[in-house]
Amino acid sequence: MTQDADPQRAPWPDEPLDLLVIGAGFSGLAMAIRARQSGIGSLFVVEKADAVGGTWHENTYPGAACDIPAHLYALSFAPKTDWSRTYAGQPEIAAYLRELVERFGLGNHLSLSTTVTGAVWDGTRALWRVETDRGPLEARVLVSGMGALHHPAIPAIPGLYTFLGALFHTSSWNHGVALAGKRVGIVGTGASAIQVVPAIAPEVGRLVLFQRTPPWVMPRNDRPIGRRMQALLRRLPPARRALRSVQFWVREARAALGFIRVSRLTRLAEAASRHHLRRQIADPALRARLAPPYRLGCKRVLISDDYYPALTRPNVTLETGTIRTVTPDGVTMTDGRHHPLDVLVLATGFDVTASLARVPVVGRDGLILARAWGERVAAHRGIALAGFPNFFMLLGPNTGLGHNSVVLMIEAQVEYVLACLAEMRTRDLAAIEPTPEAQARDLAALEARLAGSIWQQGGCASWYQDAHGRNVALWPGTVVAYRRAMRAPDWDEFVLTPAGGRAGGAQEA
Repeated sequence: MTQDADPQRAPWPDEPLDLLVIGAGFSGLAMAIRARQSGIGSLFVVEKADAVGGTWHENTYPGAACDIPAHLYALSFAPKTDWSRTYAGQPEIAAYLRELVERFGLGNHLSLSTTVTGAVWDGTRALWRVETDRGPLEARVLVSGMGALHHPAIPAIPGLYTFLGALFHTSSWNHGVALAGKRVGIVGTGASAIQVVPAIAPEVGRLVLFQRTPPWVMPRNDRPIGRRMQALLRRLPPARRALRSVQFWVREARAALGFIRVSRLTRLAEAASRHHLRRQIADPALRARLAPPYRLGCKRVLISDDYYPALTRPNVTLETGTIRTVTPDGVTMTDGRHHPLDVLVLATGFDVTASLARVPVVGRDGLILARAWGERVAAHRGIALAGFPNFFMLLGPNTGLGHNSVVLMIEAQVEYVLACLAEMRTRDLAAIEPTPEAQARDLAALEARLAGSIWQQGGCASWYQDAHGRNVALWPGTVVAYRRAMRAPDWDEFVLTPAGGRAGGAQEA
């Protein structure tokens, strides 16, 4: 099925599936591709959007691009040799993900514009009953590939919805609003803001950037990839793999530079970032307002060659005061100053814990996922949950990265799920789930590592953290360490229910 085809064209399964995947971004597509390659034919992918791509389909704001080199951000088993730049933009990444559907024949296993509204484990039949807005589905194994970057975090600014101009979040950019000559305000200075600001600054009449906390910014050093290099990488796969390997190890080394915990090398990374700031901002007063008051790595470290120069444009104002209220015609600061605006953009990131919490997932004995998490979002190895048989999460709690390509984490998790499915077939198991004891040990070890991490010791609050200040998003270690931990499941850490056994009674949502 092509992206222009009717999203309802994929045949709707009327028999229990071996595998049902929710979401068709990087995670969901990787799971579906590898499952098909492993011989799992009875699989289906449902996606709420009208196209695959996940965050790369939804986030189309000006300047949207990845901060990981393109060759490292692609799936290792589905390389793309003709990336146009070192760091790919959103349109190119979205096109790559759409092309995967055709390349690996996923069309008849994919239903777009299909929203999951609930999932209930039926222990008597050892399968998941899943409700969607297109109809019910049943599956022996349920995998969530919903990701975390698609529920926007909306700041609690007084008067926000009294604004009479155009108001939108970067994740749902309103391309129908003409910005030429307009007075535009942007709230936030995170990853989307530092891409949007230089992209729109040349065309707007006036731009006010409302900064609460300045980010650490490193040089991007983005370059076009010429046709000769593309041809070389296409004709010589070892050259492409070598390039990817170099990019991997360069970023893996960031773990020692303060991206995970404070070390002696943290100061070197901070010095490099300050040098970047001094080189691009001549005004010492403006430099002082852009100097982060916390350790590098505590918040997401950003990369850009054009963000700082954009702030020196005569039509751009960096506002570091506190917003008192949004009014119908602009933003008023606590000191009484008022910024008249025509457009107000929220570059305020995402609620990373909202995805699964908004879908009622009911496990064994009526256990609801949101209640099972209680005050701490966690999972065994970030992927499986006690009380939820045959249920796996890709890019679950504490498996994101701040220093390397998250696609590498996805691939490790996909292979872990496939190992579990292979064991289920070999042993003729009805269900598999981690033991509460194994999950508790895993969480305790995770918390011990997080206690000394840069995110807890670096002197800042970030979107990585929950309401209690605990990092629930990022893995506190290297990719190598996570891959090692995920190399093979330890079956002593699981409850294995043989076929014909009882994996918890059927429950109603």
